[in-house]
Amino acid sequence: MHYTAGAPAVWDAAFADADDCLLSSDQCVVKDQHHFVKGLIEIPVIGTDEMFSWAVWVSLSRQNFARAADLWETPGRESEPPYFGWLNTELTVYSSTTLNLKTHLHTRPLGERPFVELEPTDHPLAVEQRTGITLDRVREIAEAVLHPAGGGRR
Repeated sequence: MHYTAGAPAVWDAAFADADDCLLSSDQCVVKDQHHFVKGLIEIPVIGTDEMFSWAVWVSLSRQNFARAADLWETPGRESEPPYFGWLNTELTVYSSTTLNLKTHLHTRPLGERPFVELEPTDHPLAVEQRTGITLDRVREIAEAVLHPAGGGRR
């Protein structure tokens, strides 16, 4: 019911030792120019009280990243307006790329990962976030993620 991306799509292992790069479980900086926060795309599972989620990376402007980082440990941070960002995680279970989908990152209370709201487009991921998915679709995603064949695209 939950899958996570370890790093943004633009991350390279060679960045790990660079002074101008950082990768933590929640935040990432690449070459002190690109800034990312990890959040959740939540998708309701039809006919249940369950949520399926993708933990993904969203790029933020330097200003919004700095603001989010400043408030990271601040109670009440969830009252902050959402930050505009671009999805920077490739979810290969979708036939069209998920890179650079427009998002809004909603900060939540301390200890909770931000919520990623996708722009309401006709991209299959955005449609699923709006309309929900069946348990059969959850199983299909699990199969594609755990046993990718032919690149994992359907």
